[in-house]
Amino acid sequence: MNHLTPKQIVAELDKYIIGQNEAKRNVAIALRNRIRRLMVKSDLQKDIVPNNILMIGSTGVGKTEIARRLAKIANAPFTKVEASKFTEVGYVGRDVESMVRDLVEHAVNLVKEAKNEEVKEKAAVIVEDMLLDILIPPVRGTGFSTTQKENFNPDNASEQELNEKTRERFKEKLKHGELEERKIEINVKQSSPAGIGMVGNGMMDEASMAGIQDMLSNMMPKRTKKRKVTISEARKILMEEEASKLIDFDEVKEEAIKLAENNGIIFIDEIDKIASSSSKSGGPDVSREGVQRDLLPIVEGSAVNTKYGLVHTDHVLFIAAGAFHVSKPSDLIPELQGRFPIRVELTSLTQEDFYKILKDPKNALTKQYQALFEAEEVYLEYTDDAIQEIASLAFSINEEVENIGARRLHTVMSHLLNDFLFEVPDSIGPNSKIMITKDLVNERLSSLVKNRDLSQFIL
Repeated sequence: MNHLTPKQIVAELDKYIIGQNEAKRNVAIALRNRIRRLMVKSDLQKDIVPNNILMIGSTGVGKTEIARRLAKIANAPFTKVEASKFTEVGYVGRDVESMVRDLVEHAVNLVKEAKNEEVKEKAAVIVEDMLLDILIPPVRGTGFSTTQKENFNPDNASEQELNEKTRERFKEKLKHGELEERKIEINVKQSSPAGIGMVGNGMMDEASMAGIQDMLSNMMPKRTKKRKVTISEARKILMEEEASKLIDFDEVKEEAIKLAENNGIIFIDEIDKIASSSSKSGGPDVSREGVQRDLLPIVEGSAVNTKYGLVHTDHVLFIAAGAFHVSKPSDLIPELQGRFPIRVELTSLTQEDFYKILKDPKNALTKQYQALFEAEEVYLEYTDDAIQEIASLAFSINEEVENIGARRLHTVMSHLLNDFLFEVPDSIGPNSKIMITKDLVNERLSSLVKNRDLSQFIL
């Protein structure tokens, strides 16, 4: 991540997201500023806080995708939450601190993956020996054999020497993957029992509950059960177990907390749903304001107790997003507004944007469908005017019905291609070719636009 400049970050985002240049520019600066902060040598480093971002735009314009891709570029812990899922005490909902716990959990998984890669080779050697011992258990001799390998004679060889020769042959077969489908019996650790349930009056927080569960699972003896699996499956199971033995989990926890604190990104979606649209003295607006006040200390910077230890949120990057159709950003409480100094308005997508979304990104929807068909050796192709027509129809439907942005393309593409997908491989066999033309698009989709009651066709 350290080598990525703001321009390079934007270039990476451009591979997946069409338009929204201002939003990309701002998130690129925010990401680079985190790198710059860690490069500061003075005491000012701890005082430099991230400029949290508020994205304003209707659904389907790319708000979530920008945040998610940013996290992938930075290889940073990332969690997405919906503000409407959080409620103040007394209402049914999630505790606001749970977003930080989710973030730390993701950070732990990232660090574990990195550590697993480091010990992969060492673990592979151990697992190979374990598999060999299961296939051909070693025979322990009482004395030393003077028979040379090059002069090996099976007629005069001892049981130990024959065993060693057999093990050598099987070791070569394992190395070359010749035994992957062979079934063997291994001992597998049983997973810990499910949660222990609420304690007392049910007011214990998630971190405490998780801590008690971990403590109890560590106190209980690890039970194993025998499973008959292929060598390929056994290798995966044993690799996981052996890698975990080679990793220092205290080190993992320490690194994960540091990673979450310095590189973590929390994306708060639907923040407009908790904005108070009026100054009423009661009703739902009071509840919405309560959620905002619960969120405030987390965004400001506080210490949150997790099962891995205390996590400080001072340098976590918060990206909030909302459509703000009914409410306005100014309807948020002033304290929370002040914690999102960067405001970015995402523009509605045009017909030209739809065309580019279908054609340009690395994971374009047209390419995804091609990959699905190719999995069954059926080749799907589109003419350029067909893609233009799909974009035009999706744009028209958005204008006629509810504007759901680029998500409309999923609906249109499924209507267009579902019949073909149903016929593969029964009627449309391998090595077939399907050409999507403008006429075919009109034939299959024109009824969607013509019918006034579009809601029965388009979800």
